[in-house]
Amino acid sequence: MLGSVLKKFLLILLVVVVYQNWGKIERVFNPSEVVSEQIQASANVVLYSTEWCGYCKLSRRFLDQKGIPYKEFDIEKDAQARKAYEALGGGGIPFIEVNGTLIRGYDPDAIMAALK
Repeated sequence: MLGSVLKKFLLILLVVVVYQNWGKIERVFNPSEVVSEQIQASANVVLYSTEWCGYCKLSRRFLDQKGIPYKEFDIEKDAQARKAYEALGGGGIPFIEVNGTLIRGYDPDAIMAALK
């Protein structure tokens, strides 16, 4: 019985880990989706987010899938990040700064346009 419970626990744990890292896993299987190395090298991306935000998760996944490096700050857990977020105008999450362009909400097209 203990073995059965342990197997179920490990299966659930595996599913959670795969779900949380899907963007990185998908990039391995779909490398054509990755942006060019030149864009990656010049990318200056900052993501202001929270842990619970669904659109923040989508933003993370999108950036991971495209291989775009980014810095992420949780505005609920980091007081300095919250101040920076408010200084930029805040106004909802996710709030993404891409090479100086401010993007409110989950907008993959705007992210890609700001990278070019």
